[in-house]
Amino acid sequence: MAASEENSSLFPIFILTMMALPLVPYTILKLCRAATKKTKSIHCQCGVCARSGKYHKSLFKRISNFSTFSNLTLVLLWVIMAFLVYYIKNMSTEIQVFEPFGILGLESGASDSEIKKAYRRLSIQYHPDKNPDPEAHKYFVEYISKAYQALTDPVSRENYEKYGHPDGRQGFQMGIALPQFLLNIDGASGGILLLWIVGVCILLPLVIAVIYLSRSSKYTGNYVMHQTLLAYYHLMKPSLAPSKVLDVFIKAAEYMEIPVRRIDDEPLHKLLLLVRSELNLDSKNIKQEQAKFLKQHPQLVKTQLLIQAHLTRETAGLPQTLNGDLKRVLELVPRLLEELMKMSLIPRSPQGYGWLRPAIGVVELSQCIIQAVPLSARKAGGGSTEGIASFLQLPYFTEAVTKKIARKKVRTFEELRGMSLQERAELLSQAAGFSASEVQDVERVLEMMPSLSLEVNCETEGEEGIQEGDIVTLQAWVKLERANGLIGALPHAPYYPNHKDENFWFLLADQNLNNVWFSQKLSFVDESTAITTASKAIGEMAEVSGASAKETNNAVRDAVEKVKGGSRLVMGKFQAPAEGTYNLTCYCLCDAWIGCDTKTSLKLKVLKRTRAGTRGVTMGEDGPLLEDEADEEEENEEGEYDDDYESEYSEDEEDEQDTKKGPSANGDTCKKDKQSGSEGSGSDDE
Repeated sequence: MAASEENSSLFPIFILTMMALPLVPYTILKLCRAATKKTKSIHCQCGVCARSGKYHKSLFKRISNFSTFSNLTLVLLWVIMAFLVYYIKNMSTEIQVFEPFGILGLESGASDSEIKKAYRRLSIQYHPDKNPDPEAHKYFVEYISKAYQALTDPVSRENYEKYGHPDGRQGFQMGIALPQFLLNIDGASGGILLLWIVGVCILLPLVIAVIYLSRSSKYTGNYVMHQTLLAYYHLMKPSLAPSKVLDVFIKAAEYMEIPVRRIDDEPLHKLLLLVRSELNLDSKNIKQEQAKFLKQHPQLVKTQLLIQAHLTRETAGLPQTLNGDLKRVLELVPRLLEELMKMSLIPRSPQGYGWLRPAIGVVELSQCIIQAVPLSARKAGGGSTEGIASFLQLPYFTEAVTKKIARKKVRTFEELRGMSLQERAELLSQAAGFSASEVQDVERVLEMMPSLSLEVNCETEGEEGIQEGDIVTLQAWVKLERANGLIGALPHAPYYPNHKDENFWFLLADQNLNNVWFSQKLSFVDESTAITTASKAIGEMAEVSGASAKETNNAVRDAVEKVKGGSRLVMGKFQAPAEGTYNLTCYCLCDAWIGCDTKTSLKLKVLKRTRAGTRGVTMGEDGPLLEDEADEEEENEEGEYDDDYESEYSEDEEDEQDTKKGPSANGDTCKKDKQSGSEGSGSDDE
């Protein structure tokens, strides 16, 4: 048969290979991600979360979660691949190798008489005089005649025995695995082939490039629009109050693309009446304030009303269209708030510091949205000096319940968590009227809530003390503990429709000056990555300090054990500021729980850089003294010397003095200085 027909039969194999090259690795990656996501799905088991349907594993829920565009496309491609495999395995067209004995139906080594008999038999069947079919004529000329000639003609038989073909040596042929109709350039399919080449080789790469460039020019790597980052950058102010962070947050360009329909006007006006108390409108001129609020950009009004409806849990009466818009708004919350947090931490001061006040406001807004708690609940009131927001994240808790338990002298959330199980059960059943199942749900949520502790240390590697301009190494261990023994888990958030991992922000800040010196995002879910990061950082730090191999291995082993025990390492560097004593605060803020944040004070003493560049520190009666002050005291004891006097033994005398002062500078006195610094770095949780 023709070579083109042989190549045409290879076309399904070609298509199968081209599909398998990207599809197989992408499927493996997809399955690995699904398996990793499944291990992270440790969620709250309380009755409220179960009734919310958020974690309900019904068949319809699984099908709806699976039936995304990417998953359906993946399944369709695998179905096509399975069909191609079946077709290739069972297709009738096969590549036939020229074998004269097989063509004539003989066994190898048949005699001349048998060859002639077989030829005559096939001639009766396929000869043009006997069979008018064109295919039969073609088969007779190209195969039967050549096979008979190869076995009877001496020259043809010699060529066949030498080269495997009666016509002698055959040139090497290469074909394209395309159907025959695409290779018929002279026919009507020539245009089809041209269009196929232009489409696959030119138009398809061009379309992919245009889509990629348009998307990359519009979105960042975190799938946030560039216009959103620009708006956040200009709207972020150092004195931005936490209550005003929401006004900046809703200015995202993604929310400007949410459609505003005429049918939504009436539901939005009803919603405005329900959440009006949360909009900070002047109650004396409520009509004017309400009209002024509605005159804002329609998308801004709609977004803010939907978020306030979620915060106040007034979403039951929303129509289906607004429910879809609300899900879209809440779906974008985590990554938009993360970018807003980064904007507040961008170094903008001459010293390279970020802003503390708006950063705390962003975390508080994230906590309220995840837990569906109004921002006004964070204000002092309801019998609590710190607000009732922490109580409202618990199941069945309302403002009335918090007032009832406040009468029992339980006014803070920490007081409630600090009670024993029996005391808390009696309080909730007697004062709040909770049933046994409701008390059990509250206990389950309290067991899920994290408890954080900090160990912070700042030092200059290889040096004693910290002098101005030094590169200071920050090493902090953040430990997470839960009453149920878990480390990584999903928070209790029945009103938030999407899955949300717990994320933590570590901040080293000067609270008085509103400066953030250092920041880092933490996650307790991925333990393997945390082990790799901690072991590498501790190992490098031990090598720099000149530790032996055994000491380095022990330090790495201890770090791995800490990570497995629920701790995460925070490592960073910053430049020491000017001389002085700085009262810093280390924060560890959770973006999903209210009332689980912790902080500890850190006293950082920065010394003035000495003339010789030494870093020795001596202790005086009133505390640590600088190197210059210690030298002055020694000079006063030994006598006053003229500054212009220079002895020929001055270098030797200085060497002897340095030798005498060496043990004092690097011995107990420096240990005392380290202890005085470590006293401020203890974990004084507030």
